[in-house]
Amino acid sequence: MSRLALRSPLTSRRSSSSFTHRMDLLLLLLVSPLLSSYFHGGSVVNGQQHTFIIRSVNLSVKPSSDVRRDTNVTLRCQAVISSTGQEVLTREYTLYKDESVVYTKKTSSSEDFVFPLPGARVSNNGRYKCKIKIKNQNMMSDSKKLKVTGLADPVLTLSKLNVQEGEEVTAWCSAPGETGSIYFHFYDNSNESHVERVNSNQAEAKFSFSSSGSHQVHCSYTVLITADSIKSKQSNMVTVTVRELNVTPDLEVSPHSKIFEGDPLTVWCTVQNSSLGPENIDLYLSQGSKLLKQGNTSVNHSMVAQAESPDGLTFECRMAMGNIMKDVTKTVPVSELFSAPTLTISPAEVFQREPMALTCRSETFAPERIRREDITYTIDPQPQQTSEVFKMRAPFIDLNYTCKAQAKGIEKHSRTLMVRPKVDVSVPKISVDGRVIVKQPFYIHCQSDVGSLPINYTLYRDYEPVHTISVQRPDQKALFSATVYQPEEIYRYMCEASNNHKTSQQSRRLGAAVIEPVTIPTLMVVPELTQLKEGDDVYLICRVNGTPPITFKWYHDDKTSPFNTSTTNRNAIDYRVPLLSSEHGGTYYCEASNHANKITKSNKVLIVVRMAQWKKAVIGGTCLMMASMLLLVACVLYFRSKRGKREAPTELSVKPASPKSDDSLTVNLTHDTDVYNAATVKVEGASDSIWSERKPEAANEESSVASTDPDVEYTEVVHPRSADPAKAPLKKGTDTVYSELQNSPQGAADHHDIGLVEYAELNGEHPDVNQYHPHIDHHQDLPEPVE
Repeated sequence: MSRLALRSPLTSRRSSSSFTHRMDLLLLLLVSPLLSSYFHGGSVVNGQQHTFIIRSVNLSVKPSSDVRRDTNVTLRCQAVISSTGQEVLTREYTLYKDESVVYTKKTSSSEDFVFPLPGARVSNNGRYKCKIKIKNQNMMSDSKKLKVTGLADPVLTLSKLNVQEGEEVTAWCSAPGETGSIYFHFYDNSNESHVERVNSNQAEAKFSFSSSGSHQVHCSYTVLITADSIKSKQSNMVTVTVRELNVTPDLEVSPHSKIFEGDPLTVWCTVQNSSLGPENIDLYLSQGSKLLKQGNTSVNHSMVAQAESPDGLTFECRMAMGNIMKDVTKTVPVSELFSAPTLTISPAEVFQREPMALTCRSETFAPERIRREDITYTIDPQPQQTSEVFKMRAPFIDLNYTCKAQAKGIEKHSRTLMVRPKVDVSVPKISVDGRVIVKQPFYIHCQSDVGSLPINYTLYRDYEPVHTISVQRPDQKALFSATVYQPEEIYRYMCEASNNHKTSQQSRRLGAAVIEPVTIPTLMVVPELTQLKEGDDVYLICRVNGTPPITFKWYHDDKTSPFNTSTTNRNAIDYRVPLLSSEHGGTYYCEASNHANKITKSNKVLIVVRMAQWKKAVIGGTCLMMASMLLLVACVLYFRSKRGKREAPTELSVKPASPKSDDSLTVNLTHDTDVYNAATVKVEGASDSIWSERKPEAANEESSVASTDPDVEYTEVVHPRSADPAKAPLKKGTDTVYSELQNSPQGAADHHDIGLVEYAELNGEHPDVNQYHPHIDHHQDLPEPVE
């Protein structure tokens, strides 16, 4: 009964139409078949499952409708469509420029149609509009004008610059980067000689100059834009008067004030002052993009009020009659019965399986309509509870929670709250970053595979904290600098990880290989240096302390390049020199290095290669054989001399050093001296000398002393030096010549048959002066024997 009472005023107003409007309505009835043949975008197609209406189409030009050349322009076509149901609508967009189709696209997306014009050119100038078509409905937008200003400077090139009269020249004029239909103008001096229309940005022209002299050739171009062509004057004006159709839609909402959420609402959409049949009028009742009802002359819709917007609820009643569309809108305020709930968690940070509480609460409500107790809360994914506070344990994984508040048929949902339970850190792994070298800094890396950030890592040395690093990002590392001075110190380190104040995890002790730099190598030679000889095998042994692998290098003398390089996992290495020879002699040393990148050199060893034993034996044998031969010769001579002595006594005669005797140079030996006694020879058994006696006046007399050998006589003669400068120079001292004369058994000296052995003693103070050898004319200087 209340609904009929509300509608009765509308019914009375509709029945009171005046007679003056009937003629207009009759005219509309006559033209309605023609109008119905044109289906405007505002018409509606009724399907079994879907009803929709194209409400508006708008074309926009961004960033502006007036831009400079090279600006990126975007044309956006936006359509507003109200529909019911969930059917996907296929939309066909058509873009026009100056009434010519530029682009057509079909899509099932509800997004706006966007057409880009990158680097706009003058050729893009024109009027654009957009049309959308859905099934048998279509609607065209208003046109938008795009104006692009700015042209590129033309560039002219000629095939020749120096020609004769009548010779043809080719000219090319280009408009860099321009598009569209272009007119190119070529000029000879100031006269236009050629005009070329092309659809590219370059044109070509032929010139033939009939007059000599200098010709100034240039060009220009014009981009053809139809809309900006030369216009004529305006025609005469004819005035057309359009009378408004006396048909208007009417919208009523009840109640219209003090509306709260949950209150019932009724909305009427009707046509006033219409005597047309229902088949000529279409009514559409919508709220935003939602089409509520569709009918002919009257539609209504009942609903429960909800505060969807702070501005209230806006309804639209649209009437479509052919290509005539009229609409009316009305907004009614709706107050919240209660506010949307807020979902919070306590504590703010929670770890897996730890207790937590989720609170769902609406901060405000309308006390004149409900009490706070009337609001019930549920939480998803645990809908069985209905209290404000939901106690539970934190999940193992990240989980989204929402809560719902409900009162008097109104439901409101909170924003989604993602609960990300923190994960306790796992036992950290401790390792070294890079190599560990004694007495050199290195880095210790501490990391837990599992655990929520931030994580605090603490390095310990012998259970004493050294340093703490807080890791805030996944790409951050906990690296601690440390130094060890002995390899066993590496085991003193461990680390601890913690991401909450309750528990922490401790790693095992650090274990890593520690590299000790190599010490100074010791070089040994086997066998000993004093025992090395040719042909032996020599072993050079290089020994060092350090962490393997160790690289050894061998050097000989002062050469910069090693003659041998080898890497081993031992602390010593040997190098064999086979069949030692003299070329192997010299200085040797070795170098050692390992991953500590420290190179050390050994002591230098001098190898002297001695002669082989067999060579010594050969040389010794040869020398012994030569000595034996010399001894044998000496023995032979000795025995021969002995045999000669037994066969005949020998006499010692004195001869002068020169062929002539000079008595004035004769020097007497002093009696009772060693020289005198040794040089005096006397022959027993003879009273007189076999040589002629010297005169008594001589300063020195020759004396004879008996020899111990009865068969040999010795006589000393002092030879004076020759005064002849051609002969040997006079020397200070004496030259003593001993002559051994073997006496014949008859006692007479036979100068032809004697065996003569001569002994000469040269006594001089200057050994570098040549000595006179008396044996040269020995036999000629002998004095004649005395009968």
